[in-house]
Amino acid sequence: MKELVLQVTKALVDHPEDVVIDKIERNNQVLIEITVNPDDVGKIIGKQGRIIRAIRTVVKACAVRDNKKVAVELTNK
Repeated sequence: MKELVLQVTKALVDHPEDVVIDKIERNNQVLIEITVNPDDVGKIIGKQGRIIRAIRTVVKACAVRDNKKVAVELTNK
């Protein structure tokens, strides 16, 4: 999942070298934090949040296979 989010995020931003993905696991829950350059936050969110929503949907579909709950959060530097 982490690699999938990394590839998608790097393809969307102007500063792919600043993209950092952190995966935090607790019990049966996973938190994926996306950290990007402040100039790229809007590109990840998209119009009306459509891009970040699509990323969350894909990640949740992958998580169903592993029987885990996943949350995706976006932060900036």
